[in-house]
Amino acid sequence: MPNATEIAPNRFKQGLTGGAVQYGLWLSLADPVAAEIAAGAGFDWLTIDQEHAPNDVRTTLAQLQAVAAYPVEPIIRPLRSERSLLKQAMDLGARTILAPMVDTAEHAAEMAAAVRYPPTGVRGVASARAARWGRATNHWERADAEACLIVQIESTAALDALDEIAAVDGVDALFVGPSDLGAALGHLGQADHPEVRAAVVEAIGAIRAAGKPAGVLATTPERVEEYVAAGATFVGVGVDTMVLARATSDLAGRWTGPEVGSDG
Repeated sequence: MPNATEIAPNRFKQGLTGGAVQYGLWLSLADPVAAEIAAGAGFDWLTIDQEHAPNDVRTTLAQLQAVAAYPVEPIIRPLRSERSLLKQAMDLGARTILAPMVDTAEHAAEMAAAVRYPPTGVRGVASARAARWGRATNHWERADAEACLIVQIESTAALDALDEIAAVDGVDALFVGPSDLGAALGHLGQADHPEVRAAVVEAIGAIRAAGKPAGVLATTPERVEEYVAAGATFVGVGVDTMVLARATSDLAGRWTGPEVGSDG
C-alpha cells in the first residue's frame, strides 16, 4: 500500500518527457460518479474543466477525491488564468494546471510563478489538501518539482508569441485549442476546417521545435492520428458530455427511429 504521508510523483509530468503519447478525457459533467467511471477507463489524464463546464470548488474537490484511487493524473483548467484561481486549484490537490487563453510570455511567466512556492514563485503557503492537511512529509520538498503548468495557445496573438511563450521558464507544455483558434481565424464552430487544421499542425511543430511538449484536443480518430503524426505528445480524445450525448442519441435512434415498430 502506498505511504499515505508521501506525495507520489506526477506521472503525467514524467510522461511528457517520455516517448509515448498520453491520452486523456475532458470532464464537464461536474459529477464525481461520472469522474470515477472515467478514471477507471484507462486514460492517462483527466481534465476537470472549470472554464466551460459548471464546475465550482466543491464539485472539483469531489471529483479529485473520486479519482484519487485510480492511476490517472487529474488536471484542472480554471475559469481563467488568474493567480488566485491557480492557487485554489492547487490547494485542492491538483499538481497539473491547464491555463486557458495565455497570449503573452508575460502572462505565461505569471502563471508559472503562481504554481510554485517562493522563492521560485508566488504560490501561497497553506497545509491544505495538497499537503494532506499537513501530514505529507515530502510536500514542501517535492511540490515545485511535481507542479506542472500547461498553457493554452488559442488565439492569433498566442500564435504570434508562441516562441516567446514556449521559452518561459516554468512552462512545462503548451496545448493548442482548435475550437477557439478556429474562431480567431474566422471559422467559428469549424475546428476541422483545413485552415484551422493547418494552423494546429504548424503550432504543434513550432512547440516541439522550441523544445516543449505539445498537446491538443481532438475528438475524432482522424484528427487524433493527424495531430499525433504532427508531434502532439498528449491528446484529449473526448469530452464526457459529448460521449454521453453521442451514445444516448445513438441508443435512442436505434429504438425510436421511423423503422421501429413499422409494418413496412
